[in-house]
Amino acid sequence: MIGVAVVGYGYWGPNLARNFAVTEGARLTCIAECCAERRERARHDHPSAFVASSAEEAIEWWETDAVVIATPVTSHYEIAKAALRAGKHVLVEKPFVATSAEADDLIEEARRADRLLMVDHTFPYTDAVRALKRMIDDGELGQLHYYDSVRVNLGLFQHDVNVIWDLAVHDLSILEYLLDRQPCAVSATGMSHVPGQPENIAFVTLFYEDDLIAHLHVNWMSPVKVRRTLVGGSRRMVVYNDLEVDEKLRVYDSGVTLETDPDNIHAMRVGYRTGDLSVPKLGGVEALGRLASHFVECAGGKAEPVTGAESGRNVVRVLEAASVSMGGRGEAVEIGGGRR
Repeated sequence: MIGVAVVGYGYWGPNLARNFAVTEGARLTCIAECCAERRERARHDHPSAFVASSAEEAIEWWETDAVVIATPVTSHYEIAKAALRAGKHVLVEKPFVATSAEADDLIEEARRADRLLMVDHTFPYTDAVRALKRMIDDGELGQLHYYDSVRVNLGLFQHDVNVIWDLAVHDLSILEYLLDRQPCAVSATGMSHVPGQPENIAFVTLFYEDDLIAHLHVNWMSPVKVRRTLVGGSRRMVVYNDLEVDEKLRVYDSGVTLETDPDNIHAMRVGYRTGDLSVPKLGGVEALGRLASHFVECAGGKAEPVTGAESGRNVVRVLEAASVSMGGRGEAVEIGGGRR
């Protein structure tokens, strides 16, 4: 049985606490929150857990074996490092940390401490994204051509990160999970419409070494909430609508074919193929519950993390490059930091 301390009881912390409280092999032993009103809420929700007023108290609590961090991203690095140095396993909500240098340091700290370090990228644990990965790995979609996502809503405005770090991070974590390769460059444009606040709308394009291209549209100022992704392959195409209850994935046996006359290179014609539509049946497991169970298994040495620290670092590298590109009005930036 692993004792879990959740640090932060604001927006996401209650969801993490709720899931770890019912996860087999785990026991929610502590919740840390600096806000007095939220501490009272934590006591009401989880009367058997010790409620602390600081991360330090939670890390030092005698029943704490693992620390789950759900605080603003600017505090992730210091809390995670302190927990690892205290010999605790660590799970950090997205985005992992503020810089790839911080990610590198935490990965080395986890290696020295021989402790688990994972990132709460929740979407790779959803039934829809797992099914999409199976289709890609099995070759059902053929060669991937594009990933086109719209992730927009009205709020919640963040004060410590821009909309890319808040919303595009989800698609970056999905791509990290789905693909066996990293983007080589990124171009991003965005704008802030609230003086003194981070960008609230952005468009991000990811370039890969082959002809795969990914485009992400994120926005905090949309009158409607949209969570829709198109994934196009040479054999089939998929529409993934995360707001759908029963038909999150719709698979289209559609595409294009190029017909050429070998005697006349200019006689190329584009043919269109439209076939059947299928809707895969998905399970009803809550993704965060699956992640909590996986974290417990990994902490016990029974599994390798799906969203380990290295995948978190890869996502942060793209986020960093996208922020640089946005500052340069869309100039393409290599993921390693150089210009394309």
